[in-house]
Parts: sequence; C-alpha cells; structure tokens
Amino acid sequence: MRKILMIIAPRNFRDEELLEPKEIFKNAGFEVVVTSVTASICIGMFGARAKPDRVIDELNAGEFDAVVVVGGAGTPVLKQYTKVLQILREAKEQNKVLAAICLGPIVLAKAGVLEGKKATVFSSGASEIKSGGARYVPESVVIDGNLITADGPQSAKRFGKAIVSALA
Repeated sequence: MRKILMIIAPRNFRDEELLEPKEIFKNAGFEVVVTSVTASICIGMFGARAKPDRVIDELNAGEFDAVVVVGGAGTPVLKQYTKVLQILREAKEQNKVLAAICLGPIVLAKAGVLEGKKATVFSSGASEIKSGGARYVPESVVIDGNLITADGPQSAKRFGKAIVSALA
C-alpha cells in the first residue's frame, strides 16, 4: 500500500490541515502515518488530539510516497529538529512528493529544499521562504514539480486533492 507521512507539531498544529487532507488521502486508498517529535498526544489549535503513529526518529523518507508538513501556530518549532529537516531533504533527494501547508513551508525553507522553487505559505511566512530561496507566489495552492505548498486552512481540501493528483 502506498504511504503518506504527515508531520505535526506537538502543540498547536492546525486541526483542519491535518484532518481534511488525511481524510482525502485515506479515501484515495493511501495509508497515512502521522508523526511528530514526541510519542505523546499532540494537541491542535482548536483541540484536535492526534496520537502519532510513530515518532519521527524511527522514520526515513524512503518508506513513503509523500511527506507532508502540517501547518499551524506551533509548526515553526519543527525547524529545531535535525531529524525533521533530514527527512525533508531525503524526500527531495529521492524525488518524493514534498508538501507543506500554512506555516509548514518555513520548515521546508529551513531544510533547504525550496531553492529556486515556486511556493506559497501563510502570509506571515513569505519573507522566510524567500530567504530560503523560494519564489513566493501569493496563491492558495502552488505546485512546482514534486513540491506542493498551500497558504492555510481554507486551502486544506484543495491541498489534499493536489497531493493525491501528484501521486496518481
């Protein structure tokens, strides 16, 4: 079965940016693995609770067809974790679909995987992805090769569908 990895922050991930794409992926027949930097229950900005299926330290990008960084106010903390950045770099090197929504693209920028790519992000993160080498495009969902980025929760369904299309 084809697999999609969804990376969430331990606190304050954006509920619908996890739940809406996850449902789209499952309905399209993908196995979805939710991971974080902790094995403890992660809490969304609006109270969603998600128990990671596996801790990120146990994973590598080669196990997955796509790697997705879920956004939310807590997402920037993921930039501090070497293993998160390593998996994002591995995904790019292995030509996996690499996706991020809301503040997720700033984690991609920190990993150095946006160089020369068109990308979008929640508006407050625009300067950060530009400094990471991206060409910022202020649109809801931006696709550049195997890179898919979205600007926020209102784009979660389109984002999920774009990832499924890219894997078709």
